[in-house]
Amino acid sequence: MDRSHLTPQSDKKHIDELKIWQVLLLVFVPPFLLMVAYVGLGHITAVQNAIPALLLFFLLAVLILFPIELFVVLRASKVEFGRYSLQSAFTIHKKLPWWQIALFGALTWGFAGLMTVTIMPLESSLFAPLSERLSAVLPAYFDWTDFAYLERYTRSTLILTAFVLMIFNGFIGPIIEELFFRGYLTAKIKRYGAMAPVIITVLFSLYHFWLPFDNLFRIAAFLPAFYLAWRKKNIYIAIVCHVLSNLFSTINIIMMITSVP
Repeated sequence: MDRSHLTPQSDKKHIDELKIWQVLLLVFVPPFLLMVAYVGLGHITAVQNAIPALLLFFLLAVLILFPIELFVVLRASKVEFGRYSLQSAFTIHKKLPWWQIALFGALTWGFAGLMTVTIMPLESSLFAPLSERLSAVLPAYFDWTDFAYLERYTRSTLILTAFVLMIFNGFIGPIIEELFFRGYLTAKIKRYGAMAPVIITVLFSLYHFWLPFDNLFRIAAFLPAFYLAWRKKNIYIAIVCHVLSNLFSTINIIMMITSVP
């Protein structure tokens, strides 16, 4: 008797791969919408001194970027497995002992830190002339390294900014991005084999429209973690590395914010 019609939905995952143009749309449309909103609202809030540009960006990421990425994962799970869940981000996932996840995550985070003090300064020097020209035509609120403007805001506003950064840049953001990039999208182009995590890592770096001159650093810093996560088939390795990296940078930013008189 032909039992092909009885094949469970979960078996579809081996044929539900995406074309590259679909991957490109999924990767670049959400940050494009985010940047359009940031440019528009940023001009208004910059004129009115409503909220810090840094806070505005992450609030818009919470409202636009992260929900879209999470919805893609949830919707794919509904289509492929019959219910809304995170299952589409774990189709090529295998369990590992927690200590291995922690070890691999910490080691790859350490490597990312090494890239911070080697590749990042070199890339900054390389693109300094282009960065200066771009800064001359972009609104001032695009420069996140200029913390002097924060002096005009109240202490409670600065504390709110620090809180939003810690929660969404330190934890929620990187977790959702890993579910989307290393979980869902990597599985959707697994036909490329060992090149799949490389492709997704490059796309992940380029999708940071708001940090256009850190691509060499991001690729070099995160490729080992993302490749190891693919090799071990465990997304938690990439999540640990990503969260630790974001937490480190977030704490540095918060220290600068809270030091504003």
